[in-house]
Amino acid sequence: MTNETLLIPNWKTRDWCSAQKNSLSKPVADWLLEEDSMTRRCERYCHKVTVQPLFEGYVSASSLGKEQSELPTDKRYWIREVFLFGDTIPWIWARTVVPEKTLSGPEQQLIELGDTPLGRYLFSQAALERDYIQVSLQDSLWGRRSRLRLSGKPLLLTEIFLPSSPLY
Repeated sequence: MTNETLLIPNWKTRDWCSAQKNSLSKPVADWLLEEDSMTRRCERYCHKVTVQPLFEGYVSASSLGKEQSELPTDKRYWIREVFLFGDTIPWIWARTVVPEKTLSGPEQQLIELGDTPLGRYLFSQAALERDYIQVSLQDSLWGRRSRLRLSGKPLLLTEIFLPSSPLY
């Protein structure tokens, strides 16, 4: 499947709210409130998880919109947008926003992931914490957003579950 045949879900206008397990059905909550790697979770449902990068690069703070309020102020932010595939089927569209200040020391590896799933890198690090999970339902697509801290340094991860995802 090519980029042209995949539609990127509308993430800019989503309203995010705190995830409350009792307000979600059990199957949806099991996916959206997953504390471990979503990559690992997806690997339970297919033979091979792959990533297709769509965009990787620095952007200015002014291009972040609502996301900026979730992260510390910085001059530039590293953006990575990908499709995560289960076998050859697109399951998740994901966007990672990383303040430039976060990319010091070993965290510099975040900009060198290429087609490696983010979860494979993040969840192999000992100093990973999750501040929160927020959820959203828009256009019949569930999404979740998490602020993670790698060695105390923040990044924002947005995941939108596509119609072919096992979540549904």
